[in-house]
Amino acid sequence: MIPVTIITGFLGSGKTTLILNLIPQLPKTYKLALLKNEFGDVAIDSQLASSQAISGVQELLNGCICCNLVGQLSDALETLAKDVNPDRIVIETSGSAFPATLAMEVNRLGRETAKYVLDGVMSVIDVENWKGYEDTSYTAKMQARYTDLIVLNKWELVSERRLEDVEDAILALEVDPPTPRSKSDKGWVEKDIVFGLDPKLAKAIGKGDHHHHDHEHSSEVEVLSISLTSPPGFESDVDVEKLGAFLEEPTRDSVYRIKGILYASTPPKSSDSGSTSTLNVAGRARYILNWAFGRWMFTEVPPSSASAKPLASGTATPVSSGQTTPLPTGEEPELRLTVVTAKYESNQWKKRIESSGLIALEDGAEGQLTVQKLA
Repeated sequence: MIPVTIITGFLGSGKTTLILNLIPQLPKTYKLALLKNEFGDVAIDSQLASSQAISGVQELLNGCICCNLVGQLSDALETLAKDVNPDRIVIETSGSAFPATLAMEVNRLGRETAKYVLDGVMSVIDVENWKGYEDTSYTAKMQARYTDLIVLNKWELVSERRLEDVEDAILALEVDPPTPRSKSDKGWVEKDIVFGLDPKLAKAIGKGDHHHHDHEHSSEVEVLSISLTSPPGFESDVDVEKLGAFLEEPTRDSVYRIKGILYASTPPKSSDSGSTSTLNVAGRARYILNWAFGRWMFTEVPPSSASAKPLASGTATPVSSGQTTPLPTGEEPELRLTVVTAKYESNQWKKRIESSGLIALEDGAEGQLTVQKLA
């Protein structure tokens, strides 16, 4: 299924700049398609987007994508899926759009077509010319409730007091749990916050090349790298019940993303059972995990697909549940995760992961757990 990321914010808040700054952080072969919705009848941004290596652009103009244009969403997504065959679709919409309606429509299309899966909803706030969250109205609260992340943009241009006023007003929305927020760096936001994991990005994690932080940009996140390996010379499986318990623990304001790859003999459960795409094949299988702001999904990698090949050296040996088979030296770990936390949260989560016993192998097998904080 094609992941769909929704980015909303008022006209001029910096959405397009943010999207274009995500492109250099992606693999060069990654195909990103853009679906834009703004009021007006002039396709201003299409030429800009097309010139910046975005694989395809569709626009829905003269209306709002969450109401009078919602019926056109299916056709627009289908056109992008057919013509571009993208690895991901980004929907860029105006701040007047109601994210809940749009998110529910993407989920509905995903269930009906099995082509799409909602990955996350992000709202961009122009702190300099702030509007949209300046009250505590019902609409503002509902928008915040159905937003996974609020990005404060253009904050460098205002006083510290002004920035605090904006953050205080967001907190005054009294959304429970509170909507996490992060500051951009002149329109730059870490891709690890915005995008989850799909087969193309999973290859980067498997190669240990999963974090390309540009040190010219200050980071509003911290990253943990986790691996779990079997005893030398043997193949085990991840305890999915314990892993499920671990995934229920983080709050969305302390952990933004958990993504990775694991081997399991029992199909793991997604937070929404209706969003799982497992093939229900008996025996050992390989799964992609994408956890975003309190929701998570496991996707089974089909054994026949090219992406099912080990993402590290060695050759996997599929076995039925309960068997333990020697493996060649250098096989990839049974589990490899990247945990993206809010700033100053990684140390406590590192200690929690190391002491909880929830990242473990089945049947009490002694595995080697490594938790590393990345720079």
